[in-house]
Amino acid sequence: MIRSALMNVMTAAAIKAGRGLKRDYGEVENLQVSVKGPGDFVTAADQRAEKTLFEELSRARPGYGFLMEEGGVVEGSDKSHVWHIDPLDGTSNFLHGIPIFAVSLALERDGQIVAGVVYNPATDDMYVAEKGQGAFHNNRRMRVAARRTLAESMVACGIPPLAGIAHHARFQTELAAAMAKIGNIRRLGAAAIDLAMVASGRCDGYWERGIKPWDIAAGIILVREAGGFVTDLSGGSDMMTKSEICTGNETIHRLLLDLLRKA
Repeated sequence: MIRSALMNVMTAAAIKAGRGLKRDYGEVENLQVSVKGPGDFVTAADQRAEKTLFEELSRARPGYGFLMEEGGVVEGSDKSHVWHIDPLDGTSNFLHGIPIFAVSLALERDGQIVAGVVYNPATDDMYVAEKGQGAFHNNRRMRVAARRTLAESMVACGIPPLAGIAHHARFQTELAAAMAKIGNIRRLGAAAIDLAMVASGRCDGYWERGIKPWDIAAGIILVREAGGFVTDLSGGSDMMTKSEICTGNETIHRLLLDLLRKA
């Protein structure tokens, strides 16, 4: 595991926020399954976790800016550093009692992501990476998988929800092309976890459109420090501004990009 001062700050903040989410997750099953009840509860859990992260990180690194899912942009006096925070990635999973969700936080320095943490409080899985220091799952070094063909690969994807109806037709076309070439396809329901799975070698690739910067910021450095490739769906480096992502080892990334372009 990485023991730098920065990583200690980030993991401590993630664990503290995760402690509250784990408690709240235990209450989800006791809620009446209705739109209003669970939805309001999850929103409150999300906001509490984000407040914890904001307070902990502000105390440890005063002056840094923030880009948060709930709180939006908070300008800092230090213009070189920005925290990217998703306090609860995988909200729908959380709402339905599925233990695939995460606290995701990353630090951007001078326009480049230099550290990331993805923490699943339901399973106590901690994924961390810092530029030049590698990527780790708990205390074990991570490397992307070594598979070289799509036919033997497992690839994760993001399926647009009902609210993302504008992306439905394009996704259906891409999925049809992917199903014809890829061995197995998975939808885990949390982009941060998808990227952690690629970094750890459990999934061979991942793609998604309509994704937010705070969903993928931490996962990007996880994959890169684990030896993988991350681009937008045109092969460029504008994942966060174009709200799209494609990743895998060098070969799978190239094959997946080519497949999606042709689709």
